[in-house]
Amino acid sequence: MNELIEYGPALWEGFVQNLKLSAVCAIMALVLGTVLVSMRVSPTPVLRAAGAAYVNIVRNTPLTLVLAFSALGLSDQVGLVFSDDPAINGFWLVALGLSLYTATFVCEALRAGINTVPFGQAEAARAIGLTFFQSLTLIILPQAFRAVVAPLGSVMIAMIKNTTVAVAAGYLADVAFVMKDTFDTTGVSIPIFLGIVVAFMAVTLPIGFLTGWLSRRLAVAR
Repeated sequence: MNELIEYGPALWEGFVQNLKLSAVCAIMALVLGTVLVSMRVSPTPVLRAAGAAYVNIVRNTPLTLVLAFSALGLSDQVGLVFSDDPAINGFWLVALGLSLYTATFVCEALRAGINTVPFGQAEAARAIGLTFFQSLTLIILPQAFRAVVAPLGSVMIAMIKNTTVAVAAGYLADVAFVMKDTFDTTGVSIPIFLGIVVAFMAVTLPIGFLTGWLSRRLAVAR
């Protein structure tokens, strides 16, 4: 318990970095996932093929490799740099890699939601002259989001937990790295470990309960 009190401020600062990373990645993943699902259900064969290829490749690639590619491939080889400050640059490289990875799961959740929308609604939209983009944004996607609130909540919970592997992209400020650094100094501390577990549960459990409640509240009777 003494270790938890002594290293608590540093661990809390690391946990806050995980929360910031989660918030940024949640927004980016939802946007990218929506774009991907639009490609996957597009009437254009090239877009459908590109969307399917991206989802199948990235979703089945280990996250650590995706993050390593962000750091080594995009940053070191391509020269993608967000800031001269290593901490800021590392943060955005992790955010990019984790968002690109999580977006594939958002895409598949939304695609399952689109499949719940009666096909006749899309036909009716075309009959009144709506374009594919109009019918998708005005009719299909709003219903799809309502149908997959709970699955999207599960995707977000998994993403929050995945922020603990941020070190794979060279980001050395998250709570998992701080915990490891602390253990290297003091030895393994069960109170520190349990404290971090409780901190993550305090974030993920309410998300699960909230999305479950919203899913029941927004459910559409078929």
